[in-house]
Amino acid sequence: MYWSMAFGIFGGLGLFLFGMQMMASGMQMVAGDRLRRVLEVLTNRPVIGVLTGLLVTLLIQSSSATAVMVVGFANAGLMNLAQCISVIIGANIGTTVTAQIISFKIDILALPAIGIGAFLIFIGKRRLHRYLGQAVLGFGLLFLGLSTMSAGMAPLQQSAVFQNLLIQFGHKPVLGVLCGALFTALIQSSSAATGVIIALSMQNLIPFSAAVPLVLGSNIGTCVTAILASIGTNIPARRTAVAHLLFNVIGVVLILFFIGSFTELLQGTASTVPRQIANAHTAFNLFNAVVFLVFLKPFARLVCHIVPGPDDVVVAGPAYLDSRMLHTPAVAIGGAKKELLRMGGIAQEMLRDTVQAFISNDLRNARQIEQMEDLIDGLEKEINIYLADLSQQSLTQRQSKRIAAFMSAANDLERIGDHCQNILQLAETKSDERHPFSDEALDEISMLYRKVEAMLEQAIICFKDSDKGLALEVIKGDDEIDMLEKSLRKSHIERINTKRCYPPAGVIYLDVISNLERIADHATNIAQLVIED
Repeated sequence: MYWSMAFGIFGGLGLFLFGMQMMASGMQMVAGDRLRRVLEVLTNRPVIGVLTGLLVTLLIQSSSATAVMVVGFANAGLMNLAQCISVIIGANIGTTVTAQIISFKIDILALPAIGIGAFLIFIGKRRLHRYLGQAVLGFGLLFLGLSTMSAGMAPLQQSAVFQNLLIQFGHKPVLGVLCGALFTALIQSSSAATGVIIALSMQNLIPFSAAVPLVLGSNIGTCVTAILASIGTNIPARRTAVAHLLFNVIGVVLILFFIGSFTELLQGTASTVPRQIANAHTAFNLFNAVVFLVFLKPFARLVCHIVPGPDDVVVAGPAYLDSRMLHTPAVAIGGAKKELLRMGGIAQEMLRDTVQAFISNDLRNARQIEQMEDLIDGLEKEINIYLADLSQQSLTQRQSKRIAAFMSAANDLERIGDHCQNILQLAETKSDERHPFSDEALDEISMLYRKVEAMLEQAIICFKDSDKGLALEVIKGDDEIDMLEKSLRKSHIERINTKRCYPPAGVIYLDVISNLERIADHATNIAQLVIED
């Protein structure tokens, strides 16, 4: 009996988690990258930020995923702390919708949803249809898992020890909060934790008074995902993760002061315990939202006091492109040049961090590097749009030529970012698959990197100062880089042929030096623009 019960509970929980992940993944695929843009744009006012967080979490069915996205945006400087807090408030409300859905006994829809979802996946010709099928299939698996889990728990009705333990949570709410937080931290999903609590209530295994502390604890446990995502990030990102944790911890502490009244109030909202549990989850997060929206600024100051330090973020978007200056081409061109130099500085930092990550196998900055790549891509687009608008003005021949050169420079810097991203992916492959690299190979990569780094720095300096002499040195250096890359490639192929090098690692090595050589080519292109100016 015990084995059958264990298989039912753990199998049902596995189906529930897998179904939730599949549903969330399908919903994210349907929504696409538009969600990231929504988060980035619609968060200027706290109330709008809350609604945005709620909407995004409704679509992707994961407050943890929303929180991780917000941490990433804070790390890239796309959102300030107050914006991040408002979105997290909305995400916490949005995640309660899952509990509301599963609290209704509609598991009869599980098998039809699985059938419809599978049909859409295998028959659908458009990707949108397949993604919708994935979401529907996940929805069905979620309810099938809940039903299986609930049935597996039925024998626990005969266990006086288990029932007494659950009753203790009602008498000792702090113990229930701690258990709920620990369980949620382990499975990293407050929706799944609440689903388990609702499954217990469906078998009359847990009274509402004991379920409330567990639900409160699940809101704390779900913060683990954002905390993990903030490791290795900058101060604003760490503040965002801490804000997420404090938001829930403070809210739970406040509720614990009048948990008896809170429980009595929520019991009157529904006639069944599963519905009461879902309503408690929603009510707690709505209460938290109201409290923290009122005290948003003091709360943000508290977080900054707990995580002190400068706001060391990269300013998102263009910093020197002023559309009001388009009618003054000389000033506008100067602003575009400053923006290109800023873009070049980000590219230099990205190159340094990616090569360091490759050599040291330290990928803690991988998320930050990816954010820099997104920033470079965005700057290239904004610069080109700005320059295209500027080209419509009355310009001298020299100004028109410089605009064309700046567009070319923006493209070269964007391509440098792409090659850095390629090296980061190679670093992740090297680390994940534990490919061995000899000290000789790593020294050769370091040597080539130092030359390429110096060349890129010189290219940016000569672009800044319009130094044609330095530009000629950069162009001459390109031949040296080409010859060195060919020499390293030849010697490494010999090492592979003589079995002194592990072949998969050898392929990665060749890809790295190829990307470094391409970066040198783009640096040369920038120097060539200075010569032609």
